[in-house]
Amino acid sequence: MTSSFRLAQRLAIAVPALLLGGAYISQYVFGLFPCEMCWWQRYPHFIALVLGLVSLGARPGARTFLLALAAAAIMISGLIGVFHAGVEYGWWEGLTTCSRPVGAGGGDPLDAIMNAPLVRCDEVQWSLFGISLAGWNALFSTISGLAIFRLLGLDRKG
Repeated sequence: MTSSFRLAQRLAIAVPALLLGGAYISQYVFGLFPCEMCWWQRYPHFIALVLGLVSLGARPGARTFLLALAAAAIMISGLIGVFHAGVEYGWWEGLTTCSRPVGAGGGDPLDAIMNAPLVRCDEVQWSLFGISLAGWNALFSTISGLAIFRLLGLDRKG
């Protein structure tokens, strides 16, 4: 294995592990509970983490494929983060199931309250330098996924 491949493998494991760890720390330590779209961003990271770990014991030919899948999963989380951040900042409409005000669209307001999600997807719960958690996930995930693909490309050349 080349050093670029090992770095790609480490990134494919570390990035989702760290981002998921940060998500769970923010949830259970700081009380920032996830909305529905926050959960959507976590699922690809779970998949990427498993793929990265499985690549450790896989045959050489399968390792690269597994890491490419992990990179794609990380980037999918980033794309979901872009969508979520856009909803939070009002750049576009979100999904009505997680960002609709109570009573919007008619119907029974009590029923809407009882069936509403606990955390709205269109409200920023926390930000740093004006970037929400979804925005940070979008940045880290997209850049990391691209870096893994680049490292895998370097490995093929070397």
